[in-house]
Parts: sequence; structure tokens; C-alpha cells
Amino acid sequence: MRRPYSLLLSVLIVATLGALAACSGPDSPDRSPEDRLAAAKQDLDDARFVGFTLTGEDLPDTTVLESAHGTGTHAPSFTGEVQVKRGLSFTAPVVAIDGLVYLKLPFAGWSTIQPADYGAPDPAALMDTDTGISSLITSAADLTVGGTARDGSEVLTEISGTLPGKSVHALFPSASADQPFDVTFTLTEDDRLHGVTITGKFYGPEHGDSRYVIELDTSAAPVRITAPE
Repeated sequence: MRRPYSLLLSVLIVATLGALAACSGPDSPDRSPEDRLAAAKQDLDDARFVGFTLTGEDLPDTTVLESAHGTGTHAPSFTGEVQVKRGLSFTAPVVAIDGLVYLKLPFAGWSTIQPADYGAPDPAALMDTDTGISSLITSAADLTVGGTARDGSEVLTEISGTLPGKSVHALFPSASADQPFDVTFTLTEDDRLHGVTITGKFYGPEHGDSRYVIELDTSAAPVRITAPE
């Protein structure tokens, strides 16, 4: 017959092992922000399709990218829709593939464009594993871990830092290359990149700070991305 204290000892051992296993998971306080961001970068780089939503805030009264949403791949390529203000605001389908960006302009059909003419980055370039959003993770400095928040059932952690202006300028041609930007990465409990918020002079030193909020989904449904005919 098993003695009561032996049973109690077994229970304590199981509980201790469970606690140790929990401490070694993604949310362990021993994991540095650098480690967590490295894991998030790997997950983003490994994703076959990435859902993407971008929203601008505090934008100046000039030609600007107001919002974008769609799906991208690391080919890189992108298909979706953008909202641009160029005198008046308009929304248009966009496809970026093979180094070209196609915009379906109102009353004009599909045309190849230079995104910088619309105050916008090449949406496919944002998906590039070497120079896109993924590269901002390794460019960030002065990292600090903030609080947690909930998005439905997801528990999110914020990691804030700064980005060199040249890193942001490489993606957003209108951004000031010689001034730093503030950045906040939002990570899920299992270190998936849920979002990125970048604040700074996106439209030159003559304008105040603007902000772009980017939401990402590394488990997006597959889409077929081809150049418009």
C-alpha cells in the first residue's frame, strides 16, 4: 500500500515540473525582448501568406497613403486595395509583383505606377524578408517591454524601441532618412507578430509626426497573385 506522504511527494514533483515547463515557454520573464522578436521574425519569414492591414493616423494635408489591406507573399508580391489622398481621397485595387506595381485607377483601368508618386511604399517590398517589415525587427534598438492587452482571446505584449530613419525611408520613400522613428511591436503569447506601430516624420521635416499602424496575420488564407491583364 502506498503511504500518504509518498503520494504527496509525487504530487509536489509533478506540480514543480509543470511550473518549470511553463516558465520555459514563450511568455517566460527570462526571455529577452530580443529573443521574442527574433522568434516573431522567424515566424513572419516562414509564413507563406501574410494578411496585411495598414492604417495612417495624423497624416498631413498632402499626397499620402491613408490605408491599405490585402495579402502578401515573400516572393515578394501583394494583392489588395489602397486608399490614397491626392487632392481627393480614392480607393483602388493594387497588385505588386515582379518589381512592378499596378493600380486600377478610377475611369482608367489598370496602370503601372511609381508608388512614391502617391506617398506610398511598394506593397510587395513590405513583404521582403531582407528589406521589408521583417527587417525592421532587427533594426530596432533601445527595446523595452511594455504592458499586456487583450484582442479577443489573444493576450498581446508590447515591445517598444526606436528605428533608424534610413530603415524606415527604405520602405517609405517619403520618410525622413536622418531622423529616428518610434516603433512598437505587438506580439502574441507564442511570439507571433500581431502588429507594428511606427511614429515619426513620414512626410518630411516640414510636417509633424504621423503614425502608421500595421496589423499582420501570418496564417492568412492562400491567394493567387498575378499581374493584371
